[in-house]
Amino acid sequence: MNISVSEQIYQACPRLHLGIISCDVVNTSSDEALWEEIAAEEESLRLSMRMEEIARRIPIYETRQAYKKLGKDPNRYRPSAEALCRRILKGYPLYKIDTLVDLINLVSIRTGYSIGGFDAGKIKG
Repeated sequence: MNISVSEQIYQACPRLHLGIISCDVVNTSSDEALWEEIAAEEESLRLSMRMEEIARRIPIYETRQAYKKLGKDPNRYRPSAEALCRRILKGYPLYKIDTLVDLINLVSIRTGYSIGGFDAGKIKG
């Protein structure tokens, strides 16, 4: 697999680092143990952070700055990690999608990094 970053993104975000994991997986509709871990992470976030602190988390702050440099309004199109954390602090439940997406969301909440998960067999270009 060949991954490239456009010059526009490189110029706007010279400190950008990408991590890519490629693996074969078997997805399931839900995993109860995972949702117990997500619930614990939600509770930890509620106890440790206030709404106004979310955008100051370094990974979220840096993502918002990159959005701005690329002409995207981070208040209108929030980075996924920020949107997930805000949803939790507002008291809204997270959506149960499937085990892989739910796991990616947990990592985003925990780290503040917006993470994408893609089916390589469906990527074109």
